[in-house]
Amino acid sequence: MKKILFVTSEVHPLIKTGGLADVSSSLPKALAELGQEVKLILPNYRSLKLNHEPTLRSVFLIGKHTVRILETFLPDSQVPVFLVDCPEYFGLVGNPYVDGFGNSYVNNAERFTLFCRAAIEVAMNRAELDWKADIVHCNDWQTGLIPALLSLESLCPQTVFTIHNIAYQGLFNGLTASVLQLPPQLLSPDGLEFHGMLSFIKGGLAYSDKITTVSPTYAQDIQTPELGYGLEGLLIYRNDDLTGIINGIDADWNPEIDSLITQKYSVETLHDKAENKKSLQSCLNLPVNENIFTIGLISRLVEQKGIELILDCLPELLGLPIQLVMLGSGDKNFEQRLHQFAEAYPHKMALTLGYDEKLAHLIEAGADVFLMPSLFEPCGLNQMYSQSYGTLPIVRSTGGLADTVVDTLPKTIANKTATGFVFHAENSGALLETIKRALLLHDFPDAWKKIQTNAMTRDFSWKSSAEQYLALYESIESIEFTQ
Repeated sequence: MKKILFVTSEVHPLIKTGGLADVSSSLPKALAELGQEVKLILPNYRSLKLNHEPTLRSVFLIGKHTVRILETFLPDSQVPVFLVDCPEYFGLVGNPYVDGFGNSYVNNAERFTLFCRAAIEVAMNRAELDWKADIVHCNDWQTGLIPALLSLESLCPQTVFTIHNIAYQGLFNGLTASVLQLPPQLLSPDGLEFHGMLSFIKGGLAYSDKITTVSPTYAQDIQTPELGYGLEGLLIYRNDDLTGIINGIDADWNPEIDSLITQKYSVETLHDKAENKKSLQSCLNLPVNENIFTIGLISRLVEQKGIELILDCLPELLGLPIQLVMLGSGDKNFEQRLHQFAEAYPHKMALTLGYDEKLAHLIEAGADVFLMPSLFEPCGLNQMYSQSYGTLPIVRSTGGLADTVVDTLPKTIANKTATGFVFHAENSGALLETIKRALLLHDFPDAWKKIQTNAMTRDFSWKSSAEQYLALYESIESIEFTQ
């Protein structure tokens, strides 16, 4: 059994800004179910949603700051959560990274340095908790100083650093290092220094025992100049220690038990899926027609997600016998342009700005295909949700999309592995041709149902992902032993 300290800046349902929160909830629970002793640690933000008052476990100083460690539990689990309480840093109005006006906190470097130092005290059994970690699993730049600082300790836990999106690096003015009182030996170009800046993420990439990211293809993508964001050289250097492990999906994204959809169904009762399409059409004021090809999209409306590709092909796409249902928010220019199309084609396109959990589930259950033409995608979740619902994904071949969707081709139809539709070129023509390919196949219900069956029987469980992480943890121990 491993003692694992899982360090994260957010965890669902306590606080969430993105997919990191979902992973930070699901993976620790899956590891605990495999018999591991897992404890989470995150800052005690003012905006945390707690079911009950946490318990005070310890008090200590970090520099001039008094830090309290509070304890609660992940909802619906027995996984303990340590909260690093320091009101002057974490008791602020806003989300974990930005203030109430959407601006990054000016002292983010200080805030997350203190968080990293507190996590180290817990991991090293110096926080009066009578517990020492075997593995410290760090996530994204906010935790990047932990492997760096632990490298200076003796008899320290082994470290794993997971990149969820390398585009976010935690870059700060180089002069910040003295303010943070970081040891000089960490500040070389081989360490935290990055083109005159201080890079938190480099701490994880340069000093951790193992590096993971959230899909095998993304692990290769980030070793290229196009998607490495200047860190590709370091990642190539550490290639032997870099692994891609696909995220799992939560069990509640399952049409057999989903209480948010109109009609539950399974691979054996696929005909009941049509009730969800009719309900989706009705609630969005689209013509109710269970036979029309319905395309769903749930996304942040930002460049990364390929929204420009969709906009470029919308004039021709909306001339086809389809309906398009979109849910999301983001770039105001994208929102406005999509809104104009929705107003011009009210019987063919429905746009809902924002996020609505019930509608998201209904789109997954009611659409025929799910559109996800991302320019890059570290892992992605909706393409896996969609397959579980028999809603065939249309994706660009990048990152986790390439690893989780099998293109529908004569060979993959014959060997029963086809689960969706994949295009490669980063242009709207390739996207449109792939949608047309799916539209043509939809006219053959028996063939379509076979691909739905392939998709719905895929294993995207967190158990599978957790087993791969556990094997990785154990591999570090064997390496250390042989050295």
